[in-house]
Amino acid sequence: MKYAIFRIIRKIVALVMPVYKVEGLENLPDGPSIVVGNHSQAHGPVAAELYFPRKHYTWCISDMMEKDKVADYAYNDFWSKKPALVRPFFRIFSYMIPPLAELIFTCADTLPVYKDRRVMKTFQLSCDRLKENASIVIFPEDYTEYNNIVHEFQRGFVHVAKYYYRQTKTALAFVPMYVCPELGKLVFGKPIMYSPESSSDQEADRICTYLQEQISEIAYGMPRHHVVPYPNVPRRKYPLNERLK
Repeated sequence: MKYAIFRIIRKIVALVMPVYKVEGLENLPDGPSIVVGNHSQAHGPVAAELYFPRKHYTWCISDMMEKDKVADYAYNDFWSKKPALVRPFFRIFSYMIPPLAELIFTCADTLPVYKDRRVMKTFQLSCDRLKENASIVIFPEDYTEYNNIVHEFQRGFVHVAKYYYRQTKTALAFVPMYVCPELGKLVFGKPIMYSPESSSDQEADRICTYLQEQISEIAYGMPRHHVVPYPNVPRRKYPLNERLK
């Protein structure tokens, strides 16, 4: 029953959200890969669920899959920076969504991301899906601004490549993806390969810097538009994709 409800919700979301055209498909490897995009508030995960062009699994924070944790996580991460006048409304709303959130995020093509000692379960689940030739889609931004296109990436996701290499002796590709709701585009950039010879910290810095820069370059090269930032800020504060001087 819950999967039938999820399919109905999925169809409704597809009707009200932007339709995305995929570009740069030649940059997406035929085999397993880790695709990293700008979160674009809810647009990134929704666009991946509806329009990603091949089999994939999206990383989802485990708190959104556990009914007793959804309210606090959703409020703190999505709505705590709203104007003070409307915050009580969103706090009340956060207590209404746990059953729906649990249903959606456990029925969608997602993998739970644990930020405690269960993190190794996230890595192993990801490796298992990669061995099936699927892509893992990750939106790793935090609240520290990198530039007017993306926020700083959390580094931990890069370590999946280390564990995958240990198990398969195969180096993974990391593919940058720019989510552009205003133009209705999902654009893939050129991948960067994991290097098992380097230290984990060096690889995390190298790969994250490359991905942040490439996503930014994709955005700068597109027609003028407003960028939907990671933080849930008012539309009037959305930056333009103009290169900063």
